[in-house]
Amino acid sequence: MRRVLLLATLLLVLTSPAQGSEWGGIEPGVSTTDTVRARYGDPTKETDAKVEGYDTTQWIYEGTKAPGGIITMTVDFGLLTPSGYKSSVVRLLKLEPRPLIFGRNTLVQGWGPPDGVGNKDGVLTLFYKDGLFVVLDPAGENAVSMIFSIPQPEPGAKAAPTSPTPAPPKSKQ
Repeated sequence: MRRVLLLATLLLVLTSPAQGSEWGGIEPGVSTTDTVRARYGDPTKETDAKVEGYDTTQWIYEGTKAPGGIITMTVDFGLLTPSGYKSSVVRLLKLEPRPLIFGRNTLVQGWGPPDGVGNKDGVLTLFYKDGLFVVLDPAGENAVSMIFSIPQPEPGAKAAPTSPTPAPPKSKQ
């Protein structure tokens, strides 16, 4: 009965308009360590690391600390923004859902048709420009991994530069 209620709740949440880059009250680029802790409590495991010279933190929620229907929820903090580095801002949110929680049809109902679909070595992926990347199971029916981030450029497209690019030097003849 609990599983049916959880699935019904998830379907209700997913059928309402949703941003691809947000899930469960966590929005990369906006949410902070304080907002995640207030919503989900202390993580099961916390790891500090250096990424490209910046101090980052990763929180892992698993077992009874993971949200319902989720095996593991991983939150990475530390985001370089145009206004500087923000160590307490969510950079990425990764969900590893239980089977049948985020089926392919549920994903399309919740986030709309993907902006891109990939298939490499039999692994089907869905890409949303607003910051969601989904890896489906071998049958291509259920999400095994969902990564939420800030909005992304289309696959293969170059991101716009964050600052003006200097003109190339004039050649001397």
